[in-house]
Amino acid sequence: MKIASSLSEVCPHANSVSGNLDPKKIYGGLFSEDKCWYRCKVQKIINDEKCLVRYIDYGNTEILNRSDIVEIPLELQFSSVAKKYRLWGLQIPFGQEVTQFDQGRIFLGTLIFEKEIKMRIKATYQDGTVIAQAEYGSVDIGEEVAKKGFAEKCKATSSTNIFEEKKLDPGQLALKNLKSPIPLWGHRSNQATFSRPKGRFSGMSTLDLKNENDAGSHMTFPKESLAVSDFHLGSDVSLAKIKQDQKLIEENEKLKTEKEVILENYKALELKVEHTVQELQQEKAAAMDLTAHLESALKTPIGNRMKNLATKVEILKEIRHVSVSVRYGSDLSNAIQVLDEGCFTTPASLNELEIIWAEYSLTQEKIHACQNVSEGNILIAERNEMQQKLYMAIEVFIVEVDELPLDKRLKMLQDLSTSLETVYGQPKEGTNSEGILRKFYDWKCGKNEEFTKVRSETEASLRCLVAWFQNTLKVFDLCVEEPLTSEDTIGNIDEILEKTESSVCKEMEISMIEQGDADKEIILNTYSHVLQKIRSEEGLIAMVQSKYKASTEFKKQITECLNKSLNVDPLLSIKKTLKVLKAQLRWKLVEKHNLEESDDCDGSEIEKMKQEITQLRNRVFQEIYHEREEYEKLNSLAQKWFPELPLIYPEIGLLEYMNSGGLLTMSLERDLFDAEPMKGLSSKRPLVCSEINGQIILLKGYSVDIDTEARVIQRAATYHRTWREAKEESGLLPLIFLFLCKSDPIVYLMVPYYPRASLSAIQAYMPLTSEEALKVMKGVAQGLHTLHKAGIIHGSLHQNNVFALNREQGIVGDFDFTKSVNQRASVNMMVGDLSLMSPELKMRKPASPSSDLYAYGCLLLWLSVQKQEMEINEDGIPKVDQFHLDDNVKSLLCSLIHCRSSITAEQVLNAECFLLLKGKSIPNPEKDIEYTQYKKEEELKMENLDKYKGKTRNGEASFE
Repeated sequence: MKIASSLSEVCPHANSVSGNLDPKKIYGGLFSEDKCWYRCKVQKIINDEKCLVRYIDYGNTEILNRSDIVEIPLELQFSSVAKKYRLWGLQIPFGQEVTQFDQGRIFLGTLIFEKEIKMRIKATYQDGTVIAQAEYGSVDIGEEVAKKGFAEKCKATSSTNIFEEKKLDPGQLALKNLKSPIPLWGHRSNQATFSRPKGRFSGMSTLDLKNENDAGSHMTFPKESLAVSDFHLGSDVSLAKIKQDQKLIEENEKLKTEKEVILENYKALELKVEHTVQELQQEKAAAMDLTAHLESALKTPIGNRMKNLATKVEILKEIRHVSVSVRYGSDLSNAIQVLDEGCFTTPASLNELEIIWAEYSLTQEKIHACQNVSEGNILIAERNEMQQKLYMAIEVFIVEVDELPLDKRLKMLQDLSTSLETVYGQPKEGTNSEGILRKFYDWKCGKNEEFTKVRSETEASLRCLVAWFQNTLKVFDLCVEEPLTSEDTIGNIDEILEKTESSVCKEMEISMIEQGDADKEIILNTYSHVLQKIRSEEGLIAMVQSKYKASTEFKKQITECLNKSLNVDPLLSIKKTLKVLKAQLRWKLVEKHNLEESDDCDGSEIEKMKQEITQLRNRVFQEIYHEREEYEKLNSLAQKWFPELPLIYPEIGLLEYMNSGGLLTMSLERDLFDAEPMKGLSSKRPLVCSEINGQIILLKGYSVDIDTEARVIQRAATYHRTWREAKEESGLLPLIFLFLCKSDPIVYLMVPYYPRASLSAIQAYMPLTSEEALKVMKGVAQGLHTLHKAGIIHGSLHQNNVFALNREQGIVGDFDFTKSVNQRASVNMMVGDLSLMSPELKMRKPASPSSDLYAYGCLLLWLSVQKQEMEINEDGIPKVDQFHLDDNVKSLLCSLIHCRSSITAEQVLNAECFLLLKGKSIPNPEKDIEYTQYKKEEELKMENLDKYKGKTRNGEASFE
């Protein structure tokens, strides 16, 4: 097989032979019958195109074209596998005919077919032919062939023809079976079949040397390897003859296969017979047991029959005690009756109330949209009239609902639905209610009629049996003098028992039989219809209760509002007070400045004046906060009851306050702050630091024009409303105030100031631990979730506007409100060597929540690996697998940085690494000492904030 496999790989690509051919050299030849390659030697060159070759591994010859003969490599140039043998001392008679030769070959085959032959090797010719004496037991094969006249004794062999004379050496050669598996060949052009060369064989085999204490060299041919067509005596035999012999061999093999199949079938039949015998024996034993049982039972037939009947009656009693309402829908009938008797209907006043309420709401919307005072007054008058009607309709509705037993009815419906669901389970969706109840009642009447008839028959038969027992007692009672005959009392007991057993069994069968598909369908449809009616009535009651609650609340609030007159005087009073306080503050600042510039400056007097200025400034900010409280009250009234407030009182600026979400104030001015420039924090816009009522704040200035001013206010208001919904739980940096500069086109935004709390500052001074980093980044994820839920894309998330308060609470800083989201996202921020810009942003695609989360993932990776060197792909995406991280953290990072198609901020919040966070970190004394020193340094630095001309402190946050 190895030779065949090697030839199939080498020969199809080898060069065909050319020039003179070496008869001693081994070539590759393409056998004409199966188009496979075999090793061969050239025996004779017939002409320029054709050569006679011998296949050295099989022994047959063939005439091939030169194109079918190729060179093969040296590793395939080894001796032949097949050997040519010749019977010792014999030769073919001169002039022997072909017919006689074929007969001799067949005779030789019968001598050796399927027999173990011992070969004594005598000599070897120069052409490799082995001269041997063949024996089968005591029979000399050569002698037998010669006796039949197919061969004759030859004279002494000339030494010139012998290449090697074998010495008498103990040994035995075994002929191996030639029927090896057919090799798998490589394909050359027009090759399709795979088989070894067929035709003439010359006793070919592979020799295996064994020791044997006998004269000469011996070779044993296993009988499996010796077929009639496997040997050749004399000259070449026709291919047709060889095929015929081969066919005989194949038929023999086929017969062997059929014999094996027959033997297998025979064995299977034997097993089947044994199994059948065992079954018969088992059935015989069971029949004998049954016979014995019947013989025993026949001895006590009456007792057994009465005992069986008593058992069935006991079972029937239990069945009757169990309610059969489920089987025949009695519970559904009761539920339908309950729904019909106390069915809740919509209160008559509810429809009128909803109509008036809709008209009232529409009028309020018109007032809110109105910009003309005269038209607004007309709408207000209509609204007030509609308000009175609504108030009266609400009173009528409340009185009507108070008289209805809503809670009791709702409780009854809930209990009813619970009991039905326990019995019937999941209802059927989308049932057609037409004719369901009629079909159910028809079905139920039929079933009840049948069941009632069967039950009556059972009771009648049992009464007959009881009467029989009573009469029988009289017969056997010796004290009874009344003459009774046995024929009148006992004669019909068999008939009574038969009828009683039949009636009891029939009722049990009807009671216990499984319902058919049609019955189940009717019950399921009816149950679904009943449950649908229950749900509908429950929904109606819930709607009425909700409307009742809203009506009572409306009545209470409208009563309070009607008793109050619209009064903006408190707000105007606060504005007047602010005006006075701001004038006093400015005057004091001028006095202080003049005093400091004078030559005879008194330090104590300046210090006293500073304290007065501080007090005035605090009073100003207190009044500003009071002003916001009044605005909130008026805003609430305008939203709920009086949308005309901004129209009636335009001078108070309520509309601007409402449009900014309560962020914009007109009372703040830049010169009111004792502010210190923070040049180190930002070089792009004015940024100052100050303190208000003990809180350190930053003022960020945005240069605007007429167009951008409205956009800045609108973006800041949207951000502020988003923060107000959750406040501290939002994960966002709060905005305190937004105000306009009166002298310059600048919008100022007031935000809290967290010194050295940004990620960049913390990591530079005292990096977060892995647990601290997870806590911080969970807060940042909450911030992104809050923004994305409101439809806001940050677009500028980086280490300078993410803050870690107390090293555990992470919040997301605000962004540049003068820029659109795509303008913010176009800036390529870096953290170390890692770009925070997502791949889609680099391809000029619009910013999205996914791009925010990519920047978030990069920050989380940066915090997790800290100063470890990162390996970054060509597209700028970092490789996460190179780091030894917690499995949950690594999984989240892969989702954020590599597989980002569907992950959201909400999914990040629910990541396993955040859910497993402990409530408190393990104390670290060294870290606590460092943090305490760090806090003291910050306190020392912040002591000079009250000095207007103090030293500029270096910061780290860049508010973009």
